[in-house]
Amino acid sequence: MSSILYKVSNGVAHISLNRPEKYHSFNREMALLLQEKLDEAATDDNVRCILLSATGKAFCAGQDLGETADPSTLDFEQILNERYNPIILRMRKINKPVICGVNGVAAGAGANLALAGDIVLAKQSAVFVQAFINIGLIPDCGGTFFLPRLIGAQRAMALCITGDKVGGDEAMKMGMVYKSIPDENFESECTAMAEKLAQLPTEGIALTKKLLNQSFDNSLAQQLEQEMRLQVEAGKTSDFKEGVNAFMQKRKPSFTGK
Repeated sequence: MSSILYKVSNGVAHISLNRPEKYHSFNREMALLLQEKLDEAATDDNVRCILLSATGKAFCAGQDLGETADPSTLDFEQILNERYNPIILRMRKINKPVICGVNGVAAGAGANLALAGDIVLAKQSAVFVQAFINIGLIPDCGGTFFLPRLIGAQRAMALCITGDKVGGDEAMKMGMVYKSIPDENFESECTAMAEKLAQLPTEGIALTKKLLNQSFDNSLAQQLEQEMRLQVEAGKTSDFKEGVNAFMQKRKPSFTGK
């Protein structure tokens, strides 16, 4: 059975981590396959939103430390450069919205994989934990980038150096995730959100994503300039014309993502 499941339905690429017996911890094969599936979704015109989740009860336990006979011999530079960093960069650069549906424990690299999503939805029973410190490591997979931006420097520092666990409701209150969802409604609400985004102007979403990614590095003047340039680009799309026509005709727009 494949370690990554992939299907496209109603404009949504459903990508599911699928090593439930290992709590979806990453080995090399799984990491490279996820990169492949993200690329497939990025280039498929039928896909207008990506929903990344996992089968079973866990989301992702991070790196599979049992991948070698002696975990202390893991080549972290190779692992990060070959596996994890390309995944995170793909998720942030894809010109389509990426939703991460955290259906259970998200630990270590698994927690930071989730936080790389454009929108993060979590089960109320989900648990986020920066588990690196428990084995003497530091957060990777963008954890030191995303966490302080989402929840502030002090909370990020505390979670990274204590390894404290954060549940779904608490994660929502501190801004780590967009919504905490009752367990029984989780799959349906994730799918509904993804299908809603798949019907919106895909180019407009992509340009918004690009602007928000750049906002941390730009001055206000630079950001205003970039907003102007990308607004001009958005104004040339078919979806802008459709949106205006639908508004004038007092009907629901039918966007094509172009």
